[in-house]
Amino acid sequence: MDKKIIAKIKKDLLARKKQITEDLKAITSKGGRENNGLRTKFPNIGDKIDENVLEIDEYSTNIATDKVLESALRDINGALDRIKNNTYGICKYCQKEIGEKRMLARPVASACVECKSKLQKSA
Repeated sequence: MDKKIIAKIKKDLLARKKQITEDLKAITSKGGRENNGLRTKFPNIGDKIDENVLEIDEYSTNIATDKVLESALRDINGALDRIKNNTYGICKYCQKEIGEKRMLARPVASACVECKSKLQKSA
Protein backbone atom coordinates (compact mmCIF):
# COMPACT_ATOMS: atom_id res chain seq x y z
CA MET A 1 0.00 0.00 0.00
CA ASP A 2 1.20 3.51 -0.82
CA LYS A 3 3.06 5.15 2.09
CA LYS A 4 1.24 8.45 1.50
CA ILE A 5 -2.11 6.71 1.92
CA ILE A 6 -0.92 4.98 5.09
CA ALA A 7 0.33 8.33 6.44
CA LYS A 8 -3.08 9.91 5.75
CA ILE A 9 -4.89 6.99 7.39
CA LYS A 10 -2.58 7.23 10.41
CA LYS A 11 -3.31 10.95 10.74
CA ASP A 12 -7.06 10.26 10.56
CA LEU A 13 -6.81 7.43 13.09
CA LEU A 14 -4.90 9.62 15.54
CA ALA A 15 -7.54 12.35 15.19
CA ARG A 16 -10.32 9.81 15.82
CA LYS A 17 -8.42 8.43 18.81
CA LYS A 18 -8.12 11.90 20.30
CA GLN A 19 -11.86 12.57 19.82
CA ILE A 20 -12.87 9.22 21.30
CA THR A 21 -10.59 9.77 24.29
CA GLU A 22 -12.21 13.17 24.90
CA ASP A 23 -15.69 11.65 24.54
CA LEU A 24 -14.79 8.95 27.06
CA LYS A 25 -13.52 11.54 29.54
CA ALA A 26 -16.90 13.27 29.36
CA ILE A 27 -18.84 10.17 30.44
CA THR A 28 -16.36 8.37 32.73
CA SER A 29 -14.49 8.98 35.95
CA LYS A 30 -11.52 7.31 37.61
CA GLY A 31 -12.03 4.45 40.01
CA GLY A 32 -13.40 1.60 37.96
CA ARG A 33 -11.82 -1.82 37.57
CA GLU A 34 -12.52 -1.97 33.85
CA ASN A 35 -11.80 0.37 30.94
CA ASN A 36 -8.30 1.32 32.06
CA GLY A 37 -9.46 2.25 35.57
CA LEU A 38 -12.41 4.30 34.36
CA ARG A 39 -16.09 3.81 35.10
CA THR A 40 -19.20 5.38 33.66
CA LYS A 41 -20.32 8.44 35.63
CA PHE A 42 -23.74 8.42 37.23
CA PRO A 43 -25.35 11.81 36.51
CA ASN A 44 -26.82 13.84 39.35
CA ILE A 45 -29.74 15.80 37.95
CA GLY A 46 -31.89 16.08 41.07
CA ASP A 47 -33.98 14.32 43.70
CA LYS A 48 -37.43 14.35 42.12
CA ILE A 49 -38.84 11.16 40.59
CA ASP A 50 -38.76 12.49 37.03
CA GLU A 51 -35.17 13.65 37.54
CA ASN A 52 -34.23 10.20 38.84
CA VAL A 53 -35.73 8.65 35.73
CA LEU A 54 -33.62 11.00 33.60
CA GLU A 55 -30.51 10.05 35.58
CA ILE A 56 -31.08 6.35 35.01
CA ASP A 57 -31.83 6.90 31.32
CA GLU A 58 -28.68 8.99 30.83
CA TYR A 59 -26.58 6.51 32.80
CA SER A 60 -27.86 3.59 30.70
CA THR A 61 -27.08 5.50 27.52
CA ASN A 62 -23.61 6.38 28.80
CA ILE A 63 -22.84 2.74 29.63
CA ALA A 64 -23.73 1.68 26.09
CA THR A 65 -21.78 4.62 24.64
CA ASP A 66 -18.77 3.75 26.80
CA LYS A 67 -18.73 0.17 25.44
CA VAL A 68 -18.93 1.38 21.83
CA LEU A 69 -16.18 3.97 22.33
CA GLU A 70 -13.91 1.48 24.11
CA SER A 71 -14.35 -0.99 21.26
CA ALA A 72 -13.59 1.69 18.67
CA LEU A 73 -10.51 2.73 20.65
CA ARG A 74 -9.25 -0.87 20.74
CA ASP A 75 -9.71 -1.13 16.97
CA ILE A 76 -7.87 2.15 16.38
CA ASN A 77 -5.01 1.18 18.68
CA GLY A 78 -4.74 -2.15 16.87
CA ALA A 79 -4.55 -0.39 13.49
CA LEU A 80 -1.93 2.04 14.80
CA ASP A 81 0.11 -0.89 16.14
CA ARG A 82 -0.07 -2.59 12.73
CA ILE A 83 1.13 0.64 11.06
CA LYS A 84 4.01 0.82 13.54
CA ASN A 85 4.92 -2.85 12.95
CA ASN A 86 4.65 -2.55 9.14
CA THR A 87 1.84 -5.11 9.03
CA TYR A 88 -0.92 -2.61 8.23
CA GLY A 89 -3.03 -3.63 5.27
CA ILE A 90 -2.07 -7.31 5.54
CA CYS A 91 -4.85 -9.80 6.30
CA LYS A 92 -4.27 -11.54 9.62
CA TYR A 93 -5.79 -14.77 8.25
CA CYS A 94 -4.41 -15.28 4.75
CA GLN A 95 -1.45 -12.85 4.95
CA LYS A 96 -2.42 -11.28 1.62
CA GLU A 97 -2.63 -7.54 1.08
CA ILE A 98 -6.01 -6.02 1.93
CA GLY A 99 -7.37 -3.87 -0.88
CA GLU A 100 -6.70 -0.16 -0.72
CA LYS A 101 -10.40 0.65 -1.16
CA ARG A 102 -11.26 -1.45 1.90
CA MET A 103 -8.56 0.17 3.99
CA LEU A 104 -9.77 3.63 3.03
CA ALA A 105 -13.38 2.68 3.77
CA ARG A 106 -12.55 0.83 7.01
CA PRO A 107 -9.10 1.90 8.24
CA VAL A 108 -9.23 -0.44 11.25
CA ALA A 109 -9.79 -3.56 9.13
CA SER A 110 -7.44 -6.43 9.88
CA ALA A 111 -8.95 -8.93 7.44
CA CYS A 112 -9.51 -8.90 3.71
CA VAL A 113 -13.07 -8.99 2.37
CA GLU A 114 -12.77 -12.66 1.36
CA CYS A 115 -11.61 -13.85 4.80
CA LYS A 116 -14.11 -11.63 6.62
CA SER A 117 -16.93 -13.03 4.47
CA LYS A 118 -15.85 -16.60 5.26
CA LEU A 119 -15.76 -15.83 8.99
CA GLN A 120 -19.22 -14.26 8.93
CA LYS A 121 -20.70 -17.20 7.05
CA SER A 122 -19.28 -19.71 9.53
CA ALA A 123 -20.54 -17.75 12.56
